[in-house]
Amino acid sequence: MITVELARRLLAGGVLWEPRPGDRFAIDQPTMAGEVFWISELTIDVHTFHGQPLLGFNGTTEWALDSVTLDAAVWLPREDQLRELLGSRFRRLSWTGSAWTVTLLDDGGPVDFTDADVECAYARALLSLT
Repeated sequence: MITVELARRLLAGGVLWEPRPGDRFAIDQPTMAGEVFWISELTIDVHTFHGQPLLGFNGTTEWALDSVTLDAAVWLPREDQLRELLGSRFRRLSWTGSAWTVTLLDDGGPVDFTDADVECAYARALLSLT
């Protein structure tokens, strides 16, 4: 899974999030470190309050949290979402035996981005485009 640090860097690089069911996110607060949430119409949904998108927690969670604003959440994009954001510049994904390599086509030819986690490799490739 992509790290929160890489997710923060994607956000700082201008990668925007439109929350949808199936998306993962973290709440960017020290007391919530390590907690990952999934948007689901049954437990966490997206709604608008006074024009502001909110992630609403629907009473099935173990602790009391009604909703959080998007600026308090960090999107943790999945492999397929990252690949889609790379678009036509994505060329291939390969496994070297110890790490994943994402290859993009750059103006100068192919460029590789490697990480032990496949989603982190995709995120590093995406960061090169921001």
